[in-house]
Amino acid sequence: MPRLRARVDSLKARWLLLPGNVRGMIWAALGGVIFSVMTALIKGTGQRIPVVQILFIRQVVMMLMMSPRIVRHPIESFRTENLNLHVLRVFLAIISMLGGFTAMVYLPLTDAVTISFSRALFVALLAIIILKETVGIHRWLALVLGFIGVLICVQPSGEGVNIYSLIALGSACSVAMVVVIIRKLAQKEKLATVITYQAVGIGLALVVPAYVYWVPPTSAEWVGLILIGVLSVGGQTLNFAGFRVGEATALASIDYLRLLYAVILGAIFFAEWPSVNTLVGAAIIVGASLYALHRERLHARAQAAEAAD
Repeated sequence: MPRLRARVDSLKARWLLLPGNVRGMIWAALGGVIFSVMTALIKGTGQRIPVVQILFIRQVVMMLMMSPRIVRHPIESFRTENLNLHVLRVFLAIISMLGGFTAMVYLPLTDAVTISFSRALFVALLAIIILKETVGIHRWLALVLGFIGVLICVQPSGEGVNIYSLIALGSACSVAMVVVIIRKLAQKEKLATVITYQAVGIGLALVVPAYVYWVPPTSAEWVGLILIGVLSVGGQTLNFAGFRVGEATALASIDYLRLLYAVILGAIFFAEWPSVNTLVGAAIIVGASLYALHRERLHARAQAAEAAD
């Protein structure tokens, strides 16, 4: 036992010696794996179980996993001066998740994941419109290129716009709105409060729809549904761990590994291969996003240098 403890302490010391960005990128990469497996489970389970039921059970599992925190600090968990923003956030989150889950079920995994990455472009656009952030030619160039990539992706079959591609795009836009709201809430609220309102609010809002469209799951489907909720919490926990030790600009590029995971899982479990349009659109979206990240890094360094002078 002492030898095992010494070994664990040694590994922990080596881990802490790694740069913060490296540790953060490892946590983010592991989180991406978990979210990708969750996506595959949603697609598989959604072949028979309604999306609204999948989302409801996911929220119930998440609420159960968070209940100790809520029970310990019930008043503090719900105390807020921004109830209207929390309600709007829950409404938009329901739209984004229903749309995103539906796209995962009916689109090839790679197509659904690729289109979901357009949320970064919508966030940048909404930050300009709502948060009044000033931008230069480089960010505008990244936005235009990114949306060209999105237009290519939403027509993967070459036979016109796929309705589920549009649903995925609407989901990405809703996610971007949620991100902007969280940015505003983060200035005044605790993280626990934001998560509690999401978990409880979405769960309560979906009780009636889940009851109306309920399909009795098989034993295997129950396992998958519960795992979706558990993996959701696990993936978010790993992402939070990554952002605690790494810079956001360094970690953002790691999220694109989910494209690789989606290709692998889609090929193995659903016999899906990405189309040429999807690959071209993905390359443009990822390239535009990485270019924007690179410009953000340069801008941050310039500001730091000016402050130092």
